[in-house]
Amino acid sequence: MTEGGARVSSTIAVAAAGPEHLAGLEALFEAAGTPCYCRYYHFEGTNNEWLARCSDGQGENRREFAAALAARTDEARGVVALAQGATDVIGWLKVAPAAAVAKAYERRLYRGLPCFAGDRAGVFLIGCAVVHPRHRRQGVATALVAGAVELAPAWGARALEALPRRPREPVSDEELWTGPASAFTRNGFVEVHTFEPYPVLRRTL
Repeated sequence: MTEGGARVSSTIAVAAAGPEHLAGLEALFEAAGTPCYCRYYHFEGTNNEWLARCSDGQGENRREFAAALAARTDEARGVVALAQGATDVIGWLKVAPAAAVAKAYERRLYRGLPCFAGDRAGVFLIGCAVVHPRHRRQGVATALVAGAVELAPAWGARALEALPRRPREPVSDEELWTGPASAFTRNGFVEVHTFEPYPVLRRTL
């Protein structure tokens, strides 16, 4: 373990995202066709306004993400994956305090669930995952989650939650934007609410 980073495999390094990763993250989002720049949970407009922003105004998402990353706010808190010996960012995982991504818990599927009751201090949500198309199905998502488990306690996390989609039928990689369920179970997450195909997973740190 090094300051701000974690060696989680022989080929993938994971580090806390910082301003020094901005160019790599922008290249990653562009390669993955992700115009939201991980801003959905912080957008206060309607769904139609969000779709319009992503199709016509992704520059605003990009600017807001860059500003949040530069300021190291919770809105851009997360971890990045780097191929060992390289500087290219090949993966991103949003890891933010639950209070900073309240919109996720207000969605119809999750609103008012008993598993979210009680003291929520120190609970962080893994909000989204992006892996470069050339590096998918190579363990990057699993490495990102492992890095989050190692790094999040330094940010005040005492538990991590995930809201993956667990489809019965094959779906595109883009449809698993909250991360594949297997990446979490391989890192010790347990199911605290079952509603197929949208379970709630949690790991105590």
